[in-house]
Amino acid sequence: MRRRNVNTLLTGTASDSHTWNLVYLQLLLEECGHRVRNLGPCVTGELLAGACAAERPDLVVISSVNGHGYRDGLSALRALRAAGPHLPVVIGGKLGVAGRADPEQRARLLRAGCAAVFDDGDTAALRTWLDETFAGRAAA
Repeated sequence: MRRRNVNTLLTGTASDSHTWNLVYLQLLLEECGHRVRNLGPCVTGELLAGACAAERPDLVVISSVNGHGYRDGLSALRALRAAGPHLPVVIGGKLGVAGRADPEQRARLLRAGCAAVFDDGDTAALRTWLDETFAGRAAA
């Protein structure tokens, strides 16, 4: 396992009560060498912003499986950016009720401050992004 000095905050969205996706992502992120704090499901934007202020992570990963990731993700990003922390935030999963974010939704998430938007199940793209983004991080 590659160890990196990357503190990662993992969260579900406000309306998403699923947990299996978060457990899977936590294991994947840890396999990529990240130290992960899993906030769990049903996390509001305000709760996320507070956790970021308290824990000062290097990365926030937002996951959704209920199809409302686009709407909830925008809300979380607005709350996070209003609170001030400007750190990388990525989102993925079922971002729309059709299962994938449409190109305009993807563009809106990126304009709102997402560093990357991943389609449901595209863990290869997430791994590549993590490797490229945190390649220079020293081992912990």
